[in-house]
Amino acid sequence: MRIDKTNYYLDIAEATLERGTCIRRNFGAIIVKNDEIISTGYVGSPRGRKNCCDLKYCMREKLNIPRGERYELCRSVHAEQNAIISASRRDMIDSTLYLVGKNYLDGEYVSNARPCALCKRMIINAGIKEVIIRNNKTDYTVIDVKEFIINDESLEGVKGY
Repeated sequence: MRIDKTNYYLDIAEATLERGTCIRRNFGAIIVKNDEIISTGYVGSPRGRKNCCDLKYCMREKLNIPRGERYELCRSVHAEQNAIISASRRDMIDSTLYLVGKNYLDGEYVSNARPCALCKRMIINAGIKEVIIRNNKTDYTVIDVKEFIINDESLEGVKGY
């Protein structure tokens, strides 16, 4: 049986996350436009810096910081950010970002995965039109990026996700 196109791209994003270096959660992202992959990204420290998997600790984990908060303490650049950094804005206008996350310890899909507040802002400014997030091997959530604009959590002081 032939896989549907959305799960095909989600599978590629999932393969990308295998390069991730986070010891909490790893994400893989790909940006697709007109049925062509524009760029990929995974979670990892900036080029040349040591990764958490090499250091054997995560500062946010040590400090018991909840998911979605205090990313200034994180060593990594997020998968969405790395994918956006690797593409030109003109190529990203009206594109789709596919995102898959897995927990490091058990390899399970991240439940209720969503881009963090900073990634949302970058996705908006990149001109990406929708984000598709894997919930399990076959099911996914489609988010119109307009929702990130309309539901601006920064106005309410909402933390995490």
